[in-house]
Amino acid sequence: MVLIAPSLLAADFARLGEALRLIEQAGASMVHVDVMDGHFVPDISVGQPVVKSLRKATDLALDVHLLIERPERYIQEFVKVGADRLAIHAEATVNLHRALGMIRTEGAEVGLALNPCTAVESVAAALPEIDFLLILSADLGFANSPFLPRTLNKIQAACALRSEMRLEYAIQVEGDISQDQIEGLEAAGADILVTSFDIFQKDHSTRLA
Repeated sequence: MVLIAPSLLAADFARLGEALRLIEQAGASMVHVDVMDGHFVPDISVGQPVVKSLRKATDLALDVHLLIERPERYIQEFVKVGADRLAIHAEATVNLHRALGMIRTEGAEVGLALNPCTAVESVAAALPEIDFLLILSADLGFANSPFLPRTLNKIQAACALRSEMRLEYAIQVEGDISQDQIEGLEAAGADILVTSFDIFQKDHSTRLA
């Protein structure tokens, strides 16, 4: 059963406390937080102070996605302020093995994120080190980036590698996901979908993470 991890990026940042309450009342167990630095992606979003405030305001698991260059510089800080799950991009560091190991050492669940044009096969050596693989189905941080249908093939490739390598990582998908795409993503093998329509559009028909 595919689960929904509500994304805080779609909330009103002037009312984050209320957004957290909505997510909790809907029955979710985690909230997804995108951290953007204006370099790895054009947009700038939240940083450590906001994550720290979220940690104080909720018992939801904080699923933090670092869309930043050289994420190893900040892994310890983000786990320290409250990240329970932390995903970094394979494209953002030349020290991927070390960075993933840092997340594990700090005590958070280890996530590896891939941009749309990065093949799952290219990071096969890192897959035994992770708890979840975050596949982007659109170019995050760029305005009006559409959902990419080829994401379904990428999910299937991730499932095939997981089976072939006898691993247990979860497959998480994020990027312009609409209600009518859920069935196809689930059929392809996705375990968790990052989106917000289920919470902020008051449609709670989808299973929540």
